[in-house]
Amino acid sequence: MKSIIAPLAALLLSVGVIAHGGAQTATMSDIPTKSVLPSDRRPGGGMEIQDTVFYSEHIKAVTAVTEVFGDGQRLTASIVEYDTPIKNSSLSTTTFTVSGRNITRVYANARPEKSEVGKDGKFVIIELDTADSNAATYNAQGPVLLQASVTVNQAAEVQTASGLRYSPTAKPVSNTRQVNSIVDDFQQFKFTDPLTGLVLTYNLFIPKGYNPNTKYPMVLFMHDLGVTNINPYTTLVQGLGATVWASSQEQAKHLAFVLAPQYPVALANDNSQTSDYADVTVRLIQDLQKRYSIDGSRLYSTGQSGGCMTAIALNIKHPQLFAASLLVAGQWDANKAAPIAKNKLWIVVSQDDIKAYPGMNAITTELEKHGAIVTRAEWDGTANAAQFKRDVETMLQAGPNSNVYYVDFRQGTVIPPGQSTAGGAGHRNTWRIAYTIEGVRDWLFQQRK
Repeated sequence: MKSIIAPLAALLLSVGVIAHGGAQTATMSDIPTKSVLPSDRRPGGGMEIQDTVFYSEHIKAVTAVTEVFGDGQRLTASIVEYDTPIKNSSLSTTTFTVSGRNITRVYANARPEKSEVGKDGKFVIIELDTADSNAATYNAQGPVLLQASVTVNQAAEVQTASGLRYSPTAKPVSNTRQVNSIVDDFQQFKFTDPLTGLVLTYNLFIPKGYNPNTKYPMVLFMHDLGVTNINPYTTLVQGLGATVWASSQEQAKHLAFVLAPQYPVALANDNSQTSDYADVTVRLIQDLQKRYSIDGSRLYSTGQSGGCMTAIALNIKHPQLFAASLLVAGQWDANKAAPIAKNKLWIVVSQDDIKAYPGMNAITTELEKHGAIVTRAEWDGTANAAQFKRDVETMLQAGPNSNVYYVDFRQGTVIPPGQSTAGGAGHRNTWRIAYTIEGVRDWLFQQRK
């Protein structure tokens, strides 16, 4: 997690975008944001802004913390910074209240970040229930990015490490800072395509401790139609397709670049056609290879829905470009699939997906006709991490020489309880789960050209 001194303005897209490929330097003011600022009353109820303060005698600042999940970004914690270290044992879930939210853990820390174990320190971490109805800071129906607004009240006495006692605060304190886990680790750039002149804004994660003398793999993630716009943060907060590869846990195993373009128009359509931005993406990859030490034998592509369709199209047009691809909830004209019969592919679809399921069935059958070795499996979308680990191991053991692994989630298992199956729920919920499966990600990185 980055230091909480990062200003809230960073989220509100006031940072600069570095341009290359012939474009002039631009600022994020070029990119309209759909961020929604708090009104007098927070969504879901809570304190009126006039009834809160932004610091108190002993509380120096409050920071909102967000994290990205399979279904989008949520406000998951609040960090309260005091003027002196706080005694961890003096804290409990009843020491504070957070307007409109349920508290799950409270502890002190010497650093402004979440921890498995609390210890005396200036920062009090208040973890919030991710299932709260107003936890989301991303609205998939917009798509809209919401400012992470949190209002904290010290409801009980707090003891300092030196023995002082801080009385409850007279008024609730609102956050003036925001930290976005993993999202903040990406940098935003603009690429001007030398062939078409089209400008493509993209997010790039550069491995920590980057050494130009070391060759690094790179994962390309392409988003779906639902977040097509010109706000580059959208693809980072809508789900795990981009951010999961840049997590500290993943980078510890697979140190890699992560490329997540933000497409201003639809990438692909149901007639198996792609926009010019598909080819622009290939030239962007080539440009990045010139400027960074990226291993051309370890380029990986992945995408969901329209991004998956584009990944298929790019594999067909450039069958030697990617070492392997993770294809999530897509489809394409099966009659065009023959050139990728030898490519390394891991396909994930849901039986509830009325287009992608039959579409990928047809493609996989066509690949087999042209020599692909395919292993198929039906999985339970409600499985936990341990079961998915066993599922991956079983599949790899069943087809050790396969170049195509095809997983379909059993009907009804990707849709959360109580959620309607209408409106493409089986489609969207496929990628809510697919990118959480560690073994599939591990398989991808094991492939080389």
